[in-house]
Amino acid sequence: MENLYSLTAHKLKELMTKGETTPAAVAEQLFSRIEKCDGKIKAVVFNGKDNALKNAVASSGKNGRLAGVPVLLKDNICVKGEPTTCASKILAGFRPPYDATVTRKLKDAGAVLIGKANMDEFAFGSSCETSCYGPTKNPWDTARIPGGSSGGSAAAVASDETILALGSDTGGSIRQPAALCGVVGLKPTYGRVSRYGLIAFASSLDQIGPITKDTEDAALLLSVIAGYDEMDSTSVDLPVPDYSKALTKNVKGLRIGVPKEYFIEGLDKEVEASVRSAVALLKSLGAEVKEISLPHTEYAVSTYYIVATAEASSNLARFDGVQYGLRADNAKDMIDMYIKTRSQGFGNEAKRRILLGTYCLSTGYYDAYYLKAQKVRTKIREDFDKAFRACDCIITPTSPTPAFKIGEKTNDPLSMYLSDIYTIPANLAGLPAISIPCGFSKEGLPIGMQILAKAFDEETIFRAAYTFEQSTEFYRKRPKI
Repeated sequence: MENLYSLTAHKLKELMTKGETTPAAVAEQLFSRIEKCDGKIKAVVFNGKDNALKNAVASSGKNGRLAGVPVLLKDNICVKGEPTTCASKILAGFRPPYDATVTRKLKDAGAVLIGKANMDEFAFGSSCETSCYGPTKNPWDTARIPGGSSGGSAAAVASDETILALGSDTGGSIRQPAALCGVVGLKPTYGRVSRYGLIAFASSLDQIGPITKDTEDAALLLSVIAGYDEMDSTSVDLPVPDYSKALTKNVKGLRIGVPKEYFIEGLDKEVEASVRSAVALLKSLGAEVKEISLPHTEYAVSTYYIVATAEASSNLARFDGVQYGLRADNAKDMIDMYIKTRSQGFGNEAKRRILLGTYCLSTGYYDAYYLKAQKVRTKIREDFDKAFRACDCIITPTSPTPAFKIGEKTNDPLSMYLSDIYTIPANLAGLPAISIPCGFSKEGLPIGMQILAKAFDEETIFRAAYTFEQSTEFYRKRPKI
């Protein structure tokens, strides 16, 4: 039998049900794998081995949908009593007194929580380089970034340091690292998964979602974490389908839209070729393909960096050294303590976004920036509404390039922000979107394809993604570490 840590959750569940392995055996192998590989990858910032091994033993023979399956959580998702720092010095030592709703749902399903994954500080970044713990590295080439901000989650799945992972996606932070690490990453519809217990970046954009080895695992994990939650006022009270039933290898009659605005200058030629080849394959399998237009796409990045930074500056005001986390020493008075704590606790990118957001919300600039951005956001949503009258799903590249070198864009924030140019519109419109592997560059780096659908129509996404995945071998490839 192959190594247990290299298997999918659905395969492990099958083996456990047959009695061919145990949750304890899986957990033991996985922690050995982390010990062997994470020194090179730096994906795991909190290793919960002791608790996880106890929980693995306790889950043996249980019937939960994820009983005995290891899951790694991004470091901005609260787990009661365990470190949750958002990869920031300002939350050093913080241990939440409660579980996030997704954490509780995972525990109820019998999952074994194995620790916390590295991330960009407060999810501010596209490269996993802004973490106070240092950068995570791409398992396919450790000189390169894994994508961000859920870079630790994606790198851990790609390097077999976990079976399943959760990330959060505000402007592409699940999909972009999934693409760059050659795994599957899904941003559910806004409101489909509770945000209670997710430390907020931009509350109108954030969404928790799965990062997995294949589409079947993504459907399984979403079925567990999705659903209404009265603790989250933006959670939507709709029934949760069994997403596994959408995994049919059949796209006959499926109308696929390809937006012309996504295939322009700046898109890497190898990425474009891989995505166009994927669309051609789906067409050969019976899908109908048509070119569509999303005319306000060019305004998405600038709109996002007004809305997101404005909400971030508001959300991060609570981190002040008074009740928890870092508190600066030698302050003269309370105001001095605030200034010193926030100056010492936040990294450069966090400070940049707080300053930008505060400026956009300030008197005299609110109407010129924030209000105008919200109006453009509505236009972007209307573009999608119109497009979905003509098609069932939309296919685009996930990232404009394969993974770039560590340090290559750290001094060029604008270039870094453009890494999310293809993923941001789905967040602004609140739509579901997935990234699945669709090819490799000449240098052997993974390339991802993004599939979007109407709000709460994750089933169409799974149908298209599963059909493509089962017709190719890209998702089976793993890096040699």
